Amino acid sequence: MKRSQFLLALASFSIVGGSFFMRRSFSSTSEPKIITDTSRYKEIRNQLWSNNDQVKHFPNEIPTDAKGVHIAYSPEFLQGSSFFQIRLKQPPNKIEKLLSQYRNSAKHKYKGGNTNDHINQPNGVPTTFFYTSDSHAESFPATYEILVLNADNKGRPGFKWNHGDSYGVAINSSASEIIYWYEKW
Repeated sequence: MKRSQFLLALASFSIVGGSFFMRRSFSSTSEPKIITDTSRYKEIRNQLWSNNDQVKHFPNEIPTDAKGVHIAYSPEFLQGSSFFQIRLKQPPNKIEKLLSQYRNSAKHKYKGGNTNDHINQPNGVPTTFFYTSDSHAESFPATYEILVLNADNKGRPGFKWNHGDSYGVAINSSASEIIYWYEKW
């Protein structure tokens, strides 16, 4: 083997090996983790999102009468998406009052499903996935009403909804449960 071939092979190996280790290093330390620790809810809601109109419908803190509380928060990473969800059970009378309030102000309404189902309906808009589910289900069961309070298309012609955000609530009256959500992509 000629010296130039050897150096070329060594350089190629170094590039491939180096990029593997760099990618591994970045992927293990730079990818955002989904935060599910409910004790961080107030910090996330009131400090990380306090000036954001898209989460003003979220409770400022977890209500004292709430049960079965779950959160899912994924901060924005580079040009990626982010989401924030809190799921909780409330007394049935509170849920019915919230359902009435949000039905009146919702711009779009869906029964069950997920963002892919909703955007593909006539005049549909993106919503969210069921991040706070007890299982790995991505879709809301049909018992949930998904009420979109706003959806903002920041795409461009030919690439509708390529970027944007939406927010709202998902309410299951029979389970006395509400999910507040915000999604950005």
